[in-house]
Amino acid sequence: MRNKKIVRRCSVGLLGVLLLLLIFYFFYNIEKKIPNEIKLVVDKKESFDFNMPMEGMIETDNIGVISVNNLKVPSNQINIDLNEPFTLESSSTGKYNISLKLFGLFNFKNISLDVIETRELIPCGTPIGIYVETDGILVLGSGRITGKDGLNYEPISNKLKSGDYILSINGVKLNKKSEMIDEIQKSGGTDITLKVRRNKEEITVSVTPVKTPSGEYKIGAWIRDNTQGIGTLTFVSGDGQFGALGHGITDIDTGLLMDVRDGSIYTAEIMSIIKGKEGEPGELIGMIRQSDRYRIGKITENTFQGIFGTINGEYEETGEGPLEIGLKQEVRKGRATIRCTIGDATNDYDIEIENIDISNANHSKGIVLRITDERLLNQTGGIVQGMSGSPIIQNNKIIGAVTHVFIQDSTKGYGTFIENMVNNLE
Repeated sequence: MRNKKIVRRCSVGLLGVLLLLLIFYFFYNIEKKIPNEIKLVVDKKESFDFNMPMEGMIETDNIGVISVNNLKVPSNQINIDLNEPFTLESSSTGKYNISLKLFGLFNFKNISLDVIETRELIPCGTPIGIYVETDGILVLGSGRITGKDGLNYEPISNKLKSGDYILSINGVKLNKKSEMIDEIQKSGGTDITLKVRRNKEEITVSVTPVKTPSGEYKIGAWIRDNTQGIGTLTFVSGDGQFGALGHGITDIDTGLLMDVRDGSIYTAEIMSIIKGKEGEPGELIGMIRQSDRYRIGKITENTFQGIFGTINGEYEETGEGPLEIGLKQEVRKGRATIRCTIGDATNDYDIEIENIDISNANHSKGIVLRITDERLLNQTGGIVQGMSGSPIIQNNKIIGAVTHVFIQDSTKGYGTFIENMVNNLE
């Protein structure tokens, strides 16, 4: 009898777990299929088919602006059935909100509907040298210091953290490591006050420098004030803006997105190629022409979607002219191309888009692609470091940019949707 009760309880428990897993999968599937944001181009009809048991309601004061299934809706509350295919069109730019209800009853999530003007971009695919200076002095970590008395000290222990930015010492603003070192020496070993930015908030900490056997004063902080590297220019816009990389510049030691104070992009020359193979990503080895003569743009933003800024007026892109952007709902599995520079030539290479995730769960990994062009495979083995930012083109539209390579398969990688990058231009 007792065994039967135990079996019954175990069965009920197992059914409960299975039910929870089914509910979790149901909601996870909805999140994967329905994006947090939808973009439309003004006066252009877009088709959608989410096949989900949900109803959406668009609230707008601009009555008659939005059309659903080719019908102008004379109401400030426009209903959409997401269980059936539907079309959306707007005669006016603007931002709207779509409120989703599960089974038409329960509030589930909100979608941002952004109607924009038609935008054309020049897809580039050219290598660039990148140099940025941090906004403050970046703390990488801490270490022990041997003082003049022979004892070990850790002055910043429990005071500074990896990823902090030191903005000033005793009220003196810092831009370079050398300035920070000078201020520490001036202290003569007395307490110094550091203004620090941590997770977008500013705090102050007091640190006592330690005198070393050489007579220098140190606080035991590993620091960085700049970084540089090779990447790919994704696009140039008609109004002189550029986007590159498709992902942000992160610090190699902390893995965090770097706060950038200033930066520039320069022309670069690819000198050699390390081919990618299983478990070992390849790399484009290049030379940055870091002088004013070869400076082609100023970096103004470092974001999770890439780096952005203004292009020099005299910079001329030798591409085939501008292309319309393709929004993520236009991206299809199948053939596409990427544009990149290998050696001295910029070419379009065949790829296959194998998977599309419009959910915005990860802005830099919405597209899974595979290199199919034998020319590129023979030269690089697939996607290599330095190709991040290579524009993805499908149906004569620029739809995205390459962002990452699969470590275990260099022929495959991720891409971001171009609309994620365009968001940073608006």
